[in-house]
Amino acid sequence: MPNSDLLPSLLFKINENQLALEAAIMELSNWVEARGSADVADNVRGALEAIDKNEEFIKMTLAVMMAPD
Repeated sequence: MPNSDLLPSLLFKINENQLALEAAIMELSNWVEARGSADVADNVRGALEAIDKNEEFIKMTLAVMMAPD
């Protein structure tokens, strides 16, 4: 497999890792909120908004990169 074919697969895996980390961090923010630190949980969720905001663009770009020529 040429190196140029590896890039889309690598980016796909990095994106999967990013989404898994987002889910784990969200679980932690829910746990923090349940223990009375709503401000901290809100700050964490605010920081995670960038992942949500960029997710659709990343998916579309990866789909284009992975499409056969």
